[in-house]
Amino acid sequence: MRKILVVLLPVALFAVVLASASENNQRQSRPVIMISIDGLRPDYVFEAQRYGLKIPNLRMFVERGSYASGVHGVLPTVTYPSHTTLVTGVSPAKHGIEANTTFDPFERNLGGWYWYAEDIKVPTLWDAAAEAGITTANVHWPVTVGAHITYNLPQLWRTGTEDDRKLVRALSTPGLLASLERELGPYVDGISETIEGDENRARFAVRLLEQKKPGFMLAYFTALDHVQHETGPLSPQSFAVLERIDAIVGQLLQTAKAASSGRAVVAVVSDHGFVQTTHDVNLVTAFREAGLIQFESTQGQQEKVKSWDAEPWISGGSAAIVLKDPADAQVLSKVKTMLDKLTSDPANGIERVLDQREMHEMGGFSTAAFGISLKPGYKFGGNRSGALVTGTQVSGMHGYLPSLPEMRSVFFILGPGVVEGRQLGEIDMRDIAPTMARFLGISLKNAEGKALFPIN
Repeated sequence: MRKILVVLLPVALFAVVLASASENNQRQSRPVIMISIDGLRPDYVFEAQRYGLKIPNLRMFVERGSYASGVHGVLPTVTYPSHTTLVTGVSPAKHGIEANTTFDPFERNLGGWYWYAEDIKVPTLWDAAAEAGITTANVHWPVTVGAHITYNLPQLWRTGTEDDRKLVRALSTPGLLASLERELGPYVDGISETIEGDENRARFAVRLLEQKKPGFMLAYFTALDHVQHETGPLSPQSFAVLERIDAIVGQLLQTAKAASSGRAVVAVVSDHGFVQTTHDVNLVTAFREAGLIQFESTQGQQEKVKSWDAEPWISGGSAAIVLKDPADAQVLSKVKTMLDKLTSDPANGIERVLDQREMHEMGGFSTAAFGISLKPGYKFGGNRSGALVTGTQVSGMHGYLPSLPEMRSVFFILGPGVVEGRQLGEIDMRDIAPTMARFLGISLKNAEGKALFPIN
């Protein structure tokens, strides 16, 4: 009898190990797709009936999945920092993508954005998935040029001409785009932010899901953001675009289910909300008048920066103020005096000036001496001379402090292991990446956020 017990005990332990391994493999085999709709506000989905919006697929996430009442975003509430937080679980000051565009006081980068994944300072979901042997795919997600993604169609543009497609072809997974284009026709230019561009990218995303069946996929759609900049939030044009994006979400959801035999977990996220805008605050003019930026004229071209001591790094409704020499107490005092004067006049549209401590606590603008956030209705403009405050041609903007309710973004999730009809309350954007990691059976050790719920 003793001998039998000695044999049965290891067998029982072995069974436990096998069960645990089976559970881990089951979790790892559960495909995860994260869809981003740039500029989607929570109220568009929750109050769709009041707005007359026909978005049955997004509404289905609320009725059959789990969802946040709102997502508290990052500083600044703009696309590239937010999307990098969505895949890392950390704030911009930690992941390194602190604006859409690089800080470029002499404009030598020709308006370049943070396109390159090598600028991300912490591990991403695709990095962790790759380490776990999970196949990954991407269509147009920001900051993915050179990313460790199996099937990668990164976001990049330069001229808006056909050469941009050649550039994306060269920077995508070798042979991938050419292969898909032979079947689907030309891939849209990276600079296109129209709904037709989104629908084009959706066809490529659907085919990638069908052909490659990735374990983790990212897909990003831009048209709602674009039309809200043009026509403002809550506009008929914005609603018309969102209804077409809802159809894209439905296509991806059905394809993901079919490609995974119903095992796929699908999440819909956004990067920020939107407010209506009526005025530009041309902050560079104030820095010029204070002698903090000097310009030189070039014949037939826009003035160029000749030298600078302090310069704004603009992100829509907010700006970081960067000093050439952070230790220069005289320049620091001069900038503070100027900002105090500007803030004292309500007509200048400045809501708040942040110091370094406040920016550190918010996790943004790590290299700046000050941060500025404008009031809703105002955005930073690009004029280099003339009036400080002018009218604007842009009808909607984001980039304001994440505490502004209108800057809330969305999180919806649907699939096996997701509780039906569960409202998660208001969440931190940094919680989304760890939640996706849990469904993938991986971990993000550097994440500042936490997984939102256990997997059933």
